Amino acid sequence: MKDEFLQGTIARDFDFYRIRETIASLAMSEEGRDLLLKRESSSNLEEINRLKKLSIQWLTYLNSTRPQAIGNFPPVKDIFPILAVEGAALNHEQIFAIGLFCCHTEKARDSLVSAGMELPIETLAQKAQQMPSLTGAKNEIESVLDLSTGEIKDLPSLRAIRNRIQSLKKQIENAIRKYTSNSEYASALQSNVPAYRADRELLAVKADHRAQIEGIVHEVSASGSTLYIEPEEIVKANNELIQEESAFQQELNKIFRELTSSLAKYKEDFETCHTQMLEFDVTLSSARYAKQVNGIFAEDCDKTKEAPAIFAARHPLLKDKAVPVNMNFMTGKNITIITGPNTGGKTVTLKTVALFSLLNQAGFPVLAAEGTRLPVFSSIFADIGDEQSIDNNLSTFSSRMKKIALALQHADENSLVLLDELGSGTDPLEGSALAMAALDLLIEKKSFVLVTTHHGVLKNYGYTNSNCVNASVEFNADTMKPTYKLLMGVPGESHAIEIAESSGLSQRAIEIAKGYISNQQADVSALIKGLTAKHEEIENLIKAQKEKLEELELKEYKLSEKELRNKEREVELKELEHSQSSEFLVETRSKLENLVRYLREGEINREKTLAVKNFISELTQQVENQTDKIEEVKKELEKQEEIVAENGMRISKSGAAKTSSKKNKKQRMSNKDAFKNATVNEYAHAEEKLKPRQVKTEELFFEGAEVLAGAERRKGTLIRKVKDGVWQVQFGMLKMNIPQRQLVPCENTVSLVKQKVSVEFVRDNAEERNEAPKFELRLLGMRYEEAMKELEHQLDLCAINNFKNFSIVHGKGNGVLQQAVHDYLSHYPGVKDYHFARPEEGGSGKTYVELL
Repeated sequence: MKDEFLQGTIARDFDFYRIRETIASLAMSEEGRDLLLKRESSSNLEEINRLKKLSIQWLTYLNSTRPQAIGNFPPVKDIFPILAVEGAALNHEQIFAIGLFCCHTEKARDSLVSAGMELPIETLAQKAQQMPSLTGAKNEIESVLDLSTGEIKDLPSLRAIRNRIQSLKKQIENAIRKYTSNSEYASALQSNVPAYRADRELLAVKADHRAQIEGIVHEVSASGSTLYIEPEEIVKANNELIQEESAFQQELNKIFRELTSSLAKYKEDFETCHTQMLEFDVTLSSARYAKQVNGIFAEDCDKTKEAPAIFAARHPLLKDKAVPVNMNFMTGKNITIITGPNTGGKTVTLKTVALFSLLNQAGFPVLAAEGTRLPVFSSIFADIGDEQSIDNNLSTFSSRMKKIALALQHADENSLVLLDELGSGTDPLEGSALAMAALDLLIEKKSFVLVTTHHGVLKNYGYTNSNCVNASVEFNADTMKPTYKLLMGVPGESHAIEIAESSGLSQRAIEIAKGYISNQQADVSALIKGLTAKHEEIENLIKAQKEKLEELELKEYKLSEKELRNKEREVELKELEHSQSSEFLVETRSKLENLVRYLREGEINREKTLAVKNFISELTQQVENQTDKIEEVKKELEKQEEIVAENGMRISKSGAAKTSSKKNKKQRMSNKDAFKNATVNEYAHAEEKLKPRQVKTEELFFEGAEVLAGAERRKGTLIRKVKDGVWQVQFGMLKMNIPQRQLVPCENTVSLVKQKVSVEFVRDNAEERNEAPKFELRLLGMRYEEAMKELEHQLDLCAINNFKNFSIVHGKGNGVLQQAVHDYLSHYPGVKDYHFARPEEGGSGKTYVELL
């Protein structure tokens, strides 16, 4: 059976089910909790990554300020099949459950879609968006039930029956009160509180006072001392009440049947949303657990390319007593042999690796630091003493050859094998031989194996075999206690004599024990101590190197920050230059237009020519003065751009600045020459029209504008501006607040704004020049292009000023200009009519125009 060696006894022995119960308790729904309690570890990498990806995105959502997206929705799975039965009717409780499910589904959908526009939760948002809307089903249920209370609404078909029931109940209540509040019957009644039998309100009457109250006896108490009597005057009312209540229930069943039939069309939508909501619930539970215990979701690991690694691992059941352990396994070393003192954490290390693997392959988080990576195992085999208790932090030693045989029979390259105290419990020589034989076979199978032992022979085996690596749990010789830290690449000592001495064993016994240890064993201990010291020395060197690297990175960051400030200053300078140039151009353009207007009035004489020369000379001087000022600022900036770094290195950016300065200067010179040329060009073609201004970004966003939102480019309409940079956008029935930076105007919006700007330009340009349409437009002596521009401008002014009639003097000549004017007018949509003047007014040399 697939994954059989990842479930059952293995999962129970390593406390996987205890952690699973904790995670299941965090589910929002009862169905989600049940689903989590059935979750088992799997070797399906695609399914594992799918669950972890969703949980990681949920963790991002939980760490934000967003409101809760998933609520406690009721169990509804068993209700859906009823909808497929023709003529079936759901009861009140079932309809209410579906209504609440619709509310929770719509809330989850809206919350995740909205959050997806601001948070990196693309998969969650996409799955939520793909869920079918249950608004229609919700509305149909709300037409019958109040979903805030679950009560049936005051429907017209029920109102009359309900009123009659209330009237009858009041009538019965008044009749009963006549007996219970009347002192004449006080001695006859066992109690002043009415009794209910078979849905009828009765009086509890003493048996010996039966004759005082006339009516029907419905029941007698077991002792015979009490009779339950229905007074005659309320018999009829009770009968009518039962009939009315029956009619009410029949009408209600009819309504529920019709509603059930109407909800049947949503059955597939209900099931689709239910499956997705359960997936949301179970993955959210994993994320909530990760946040609660400060856990992470392990990264994938391919053992053939990189070794597994676990950083700051903490066993969940040890809680605050857990000491974070790093397990950075080595590439190509599938067998790790861990040695060291008793209670040093060897067995806990094995159990932690096994539990982390099971949790990871169930899509659950592990209590470790970021960077932890785990492979996916198809099976896990273990030989760990049954008396081991993580909760009490105790360690025992046992060996079960049956379990080892099972591992050797079924393990493969995708198996994790954990062998605690391998080779113990028998003769050390034979035990070591069996242990090495088992490891040889596991090496052939390429399984990933973790072994704990005290046998020195296995330590030597770890050194001599290229597929193995020694590791040890650290022991503090000063305090005579283990530190629970795992050292890779170094074997450990058992420290049995030291621990025995600190535990109170007599000094004489300690000395005798030391005497039994051979010189060879002493040499091995010295070698191990030396290796341990070397390992600590290397670790200290690595730590110092890391600190030095961090210091260099900090200095590099500071230099980059200074460089960035200089670039910002350079940008500010360019912006200042651009601003001054813009102001200069606006002022000069105004002067130029006045000068052109002055030149066109009358003939050109010496005075006017001199005025033009003075204007050009003054303009040139202003450009040169502005250039000199900017050059002074540039030189000052270049002096400040030479930086002396803290480490003594001189970094100069003046070269780049000078290059930029030269480029700017060259650009400014060409701008000056271009402006001179533009001045002469304006003088020669003074009537050439200016282009409309560019459309500003803010003008593209206004109430009613159509936009595309988010990465999905969903089309919506701007409703109102919530605050600076944030708009309320409507997508169908949904309204959301979205930052303006995530919105893109639609093409029709851009076209509308550009058209508006173009009309404003013509109007503003005309007002700026105090221009008005002419009663008589004279085109005599103009070339074709110049005449058409004048005619176009005249028609624009007429449209702006609502000017309906004017005349055009184009002359006769060879008829070219006359034909051009008539062709233009015939294609202009605003022209109502045009015709030649009478002979005495100019004949075919003049045309009258009438506009719409």
